[in-house]
This record gives sequence, C-alpha cells and structure tokens, in this order.
Amino acid sequence: MPQAYDDEIPEGAGILKLDPWLKPFKQDIIERHQTASDWLSRFQKDEGGITEFSKGYEKYGLHVQQNGDILYREWAPNAVEASLFGDFNGWDRFQYKMSRDDFGVWSVTIPSNDGVPAIPHDTKIKIAMTLPSGAHVDRIPAWITRVTQDLSISPVYDAVFWNPPEKYQWKYDHFTRSERYPKSAKIYEAHVGISTSEQRVGSYTEFTRDTLPRIHKLGYNVIQLMAIMEHAYYASFGYQVTSFFASSSRYGTPEELMALIDEAHRLGMTVLLDVVHSHACKNILDGLNMFDGTDYQYFHGGLKGYHELWDSRLFDYGKYEVLRFLLSNLRFYIDIYHFDGFRFDGVTSMLYVHHGIGTGFAGGYHEYFGDHVDPEAINYLILANEMLHQLDPSIITIAEDVSGMPGLCIPVAMGGIGFDYRLAMAIPDMWIKLLKEVKDDDWDLGKIVYELTNRRYKEKTVAYTESHDQALVGDKTLAFWLMDKEMYTNMSKLSELTPVIDRGLALHKLIRLLTHTLGGEGYLNFEGNEFGHPEWLDFPREGNGNSFWYARRQWNVLDDPLLRYEFLNEFDSAMQHTEDRYGWLHSEPAYVSLKHEGDKIVVFERAGLLFIFNFHPTNSYADYRVGIQVAGKYEIVLDSDEAVFGGHSRIDHAKSIFFSTPFPWNGRDNFLQVYIPSRVALILAKTD
Repeated sequence: MPQAYDDEIPEGAGILKLDPWLKPFKQDIIERHQTASDWLSRFQKDEGGITEFSKGYEKYGLHVQQNGDILYREWAPNAVEASLFGDFNGWDRFQYKMSRDDFGVWSVTIPSNDGVPAIPHDTKIKIAMTLPSGAHVDRIPAWITRVTQDLSISPVYDAVFWNPPEKYQWKYDHFTRSERYPKSAKIYEAHVGISTSEQRVGSYTEFTRDTLPRIHKLGYNVIQLMAIMEHAYYASFGYQVTSFFASSSRYGTPEELMALIDEAHRLGMTVLLDVVHSHACKNILDGLNMFDGTDYQYFHGGLKGYHELWDSRLFDYGKYEVLRFLLSNLRFYIDIYHFDGFRFDGVTSMLYVHHGIGTGFAGGYHEYFGDHVDPEAINYLILANEMLHQLDPSIITIAEDVSGMPGLCIPVAMGGIGFDYRLAMAIPDMWIKLLKEVKDDDWDLGKIVYELTNRRYKEKTVAYTESHDQALVGDKTLAFWLMDKEMYTNMSKLSELTPVIDRGLALHKLIRLLTHTLGGEGYLNFEGNEFGHPEWLDFPREGNGNSFWYARRQWNVLDDPLLRYEFLNEFDSAMQHTEDRYGWLHSEPAYVSLKHEGDKIVVFERAGLLFIFNFHPTNSYADYRVGIQVAGKYEIVLDSDEAVFGGHSRIDHAKSIFFSTPFPWNGRDNFLQVYIPSRVALILAKTD
C-alpha cells in the first residue's frame, strides 16, 4: 500500500486522498480543475452560469415566436453573406438575407402570415452562404432538429422545418428522475432499427410496443439507446453523426421517440442516450464539416482535425461556440426528449492527443498526464459532467474509456472528470480471448478474478461480457463462440442435448453471472445476447448486398417453445430479479475467499450473499467446504442448474439447507459444506 499523503490537500485535488500514487501529478490535477473553474467563472459572468450557457438550443436554430414570426440564428464566422431559403419561398436565395453580429452569428426573422408561420411544418429549408472567395454554398442548418433522407433520390439528407400543430404531451413526466434513479444500474443496450425480426428498419413505435415489455420483464432498469443522433450511414451504427440535434428519422418522428421514452418512464426505467461527441461525420453537404467554408470552424484545422482510423472530423473543444454547441446538445436531449443521461462514446479518443491509436495502456500513471493528454477535451468532459449534475444530480453519465484514466469517475470538486460510471472494456476482451484460445481445463481462475475485480477505488464500473462491439460482424458473441458448431442443428428441445450445447448453455450462464456479481457496480447487456442470439450483427452495406438478414433481432427463436434459447433468457431474467432483491451491484466489492485452480472453484461474498462457482468441466463435489463470515442458516436463492434454465436439476433445493460451523476456513470465521455440481453456480442467502 502507498504511504499516506499527509500534505495539505489543495482545492480541487481531493482525489489525492483516495489515491496517494497521484502525488507526483498533483500540479496536473490542480491545473485541470483550475481550467474548468476559470471556464465556469467565464460562463457565470457572460451567460449567467453554465446551465444557462447550455440552453443555446433556445437561441440558435429556428424558433417560432409568439406572434408566428420565425427567428433563425446560425454561427458562421467565415461567411460574408447568408440567407434562409426553401420550399416556403420557392427556393429564392436572396429574399431573406441575414444580418451578422460581431461574433459571426447570423440571424433573420421570417414574418408570419397573419400569425401563421410562413414556413409550413415538415417542409425543406437550407441556409445559403457566400464565402470570402465569392463562392456560394448551401448547408443544412447546424442546429436543425429534423432531417430526412430519400435514398431513392440521393443519400444526402434534407433539412426539414419541424413545427407540428400539436406538441407532444408528456404523460409520465411527473415521475421525477430521482424517483427512478437506479441504485443498481442494469443496462439494456438497444438499437431501435434492429429491434424487429423482419428484414427492415424497425420504428420507435414498434420498439415501444414490442421491445420495451421484453426489457421490463427481464428486470433491466436502464435502457441505453444507440444510433439515435442522425447519421449519414446506417452501417456506421450511429457513429458518423451529421445532425446532432436531430433524432434519426429512419425510425420515425421526434414525437414517436418521445412516446418511447415516456412509456419507459411509466415502466420505471431510466433511459440513456449514446452520445457521440468524440468526432463527427466528414460529410459537407449534410454535416458540420466545412460548414462556413473553413475546416476549422467546429473542428481543428488540418491533420489535427481528422481521425485517421474513423475517417471523421475532430472537434476543437477550446472554442467558446463549440462548447456552446456540444453542451447545448446534451441539454437539448435532457430538456426536449427527457433522456436521463448519456453514455459518452469514444472517450479514450478524446482524452489523448494520440486518440489511443497504436497505443497500449500498461497502467503507468505517466500515461495519463503531460503531453499524452488533450487538456481541452478533458476540460470539455469536466464541464459536461458539471453542467449535467448541476442541472440534476440524478442524471447519469457513463464513459467508454479503455485506458483506465485515474479520476474519470471522481466528482469534479475532488479533481476528477466527473463521470458516474466507466465501462469495464477489458472484461469482454478477456472472455473472448479465453474462449478462442484456452481449453476449459486450463482457465486461470486467479487471472479471471483479478480482471473482474481490477477497478479503481471509489470509481464505479459497468461490467459486461459483451456489448454491441462483440456482436458485430468480424467478431462473435459468447453464444456463438461456445456453440456455433451446433446452434443451427441442436438447439431444439426435440434433439439430443449434445456435449457442445450442454457446455455452451452452462458456461454462458456462469460467465454472465460471475461478471454480473463480481465485475462492477453496474451491468450491461446488448439486445438479444441475453438469450444467446444465434447470429452476429451486420448492417446492410455494399459488401453484403445491402442485406438486412443480420440487421435484426430474431425474437422468433426465443419465442419458440421448442427451442433452448428460452433457458438462457429465463436465467438472465432470474439474475436481474435476484439482484433486485439483494442489491449486490450497489454493495461494497466482493470478498473473494477461494480461487482453487485444481477444483476450478471460485467462492466470494457480497451483499450478505455467498457465491459459489464450479467451472470444472466434469468434477462435481459433495460436501465441499467453503468459508463464510456471518454464521447462520443459508438457502439457495439462485441455481444455474435448474431445469428451467436448461440445467440438469442435480440439486434438491428442499433438502439443501446449510448451517454454518464456527471454524475458520479460507480466511473466514465459519464454513459451510455444499454440493456443487460441475459447471454450476449457486447463490446462497442467510435466512435466519
């Protein structure tokens, strides 16, 4: 253990009390905090505070005034002339010229027709600009809230003025965010477009009707919606955003997305948006790139502004108006769509000037400070978390970071970056590597347990065995790694339970339960993986003949009572509901008392429960002695071997009542003796 750090802790460096190893980097931490404080002071002076600053969406873009006039504002500092035109004026680019202020913000008012907005609802518009060179360019407004695409004509999006005659009436917004705040975050990662079994793009309405009930029944309390911000290319999985304030029109209208979120709230679920502020699509005609004719308006100019692997543009987080755009983007989805928080994509790329390209993080603290990091991006992430948590402490933020940046999930006031959770991205990599390269007999349980428990003190982690990354073509899901040889021939209950399927079902359950119970303070599952979805995910693209065959979720195999997929689904549901009852995710980390490599047994305690895992392929153990700290009578509350979960029901629960013996064992004050069959996991709870 490091020596205690007894020096006076300066303001904004409270993280040093949690981790004295950060002492050599105290000045870096102080400077980060001071930079953010200076920006907050500037916002307070100029805008009335960061939460007011984040309401830029109320000022920029198109807004109908009380008298029916339409006011349009746009930041385009390089333009020398600008005008708004569209269907409403016969595409006359000279009728409604805009005026420019000293900060490069253009504005125009379109007078109403006797109180009726002159631009009809759901009609096309653009901004026309003249550049210093004399060139004329037409662009989609940067703050537009609706864009549509007609692929039969062109892949380029059209901007649409969205002003429905009736605004969406929220039915369940009286349920406050704090009332549904999940103590234990059980996250269901979902993509609306793939949520139908049919070979097409699914809709918001279908997701609300068909998928939300499945998620709720399973016991998940958080939904993470992917690919909502409008993106040019469906196969990008939403990661080439063109219009940041527009929810994807592929799935329906903004009001239909609102209805989806409203219904999720009725069911008591928290809804997160997968937000992409790490980069932007390089499209010019329907994106932010070269918006005012320069490559440095929203982004860094030159090579610094391009991500070489993603072929996309990189934001300049040091600019005042870029901060307004991005912070307001977050606020917009909170205020207008009632999202409850965000999973920030690509945080590793943001944190470092090398964007993680060609860089492996060995865990040395020097990797997280100095010239390696991008101070402006870090400052943006601090400001984003500060703004959101000032707005509502119940808003949830999750960072997708593979680097292990210290302080990522420590409050801003203590010198952290302020996220609530980070994703445990090394865990799924570990499981895939094991299944690909190592025989069951040779699994190193010590290394597995280390990877599952290796997380920073007081920084909450979301553990998972597989997300959308592992489901995409080019990789395989856990179910496919385990059973792909026989998933098409032996998943029927009418066929023989072969060793391959038996092993696959057993390990699928054990791997997920061990990750759920030992790996973090939150848990995530990607849509369909809970029941061992039989195939990968691949969006329609030129390389597959634009096929939707793999861009869907085959709920039919789950709903077929003659197939074994329902066993995995039932176990996943039991796992979530057992956690509801005992709350291990929001309890202190587990105490691991046994990692027996020969017996392939792992034993640990968490939230007052005893967890026993037998990973041995063939060996079952009668009267196996395990340590337990708290004396008493224990009973089984979850058994992966039950027939309803596709197991063999080798344990008679009625006779399986365990009484502790007051004798030290494996570092605990008492022990129990249990029957633990091969490839089975048990959870025991004290009952007296």
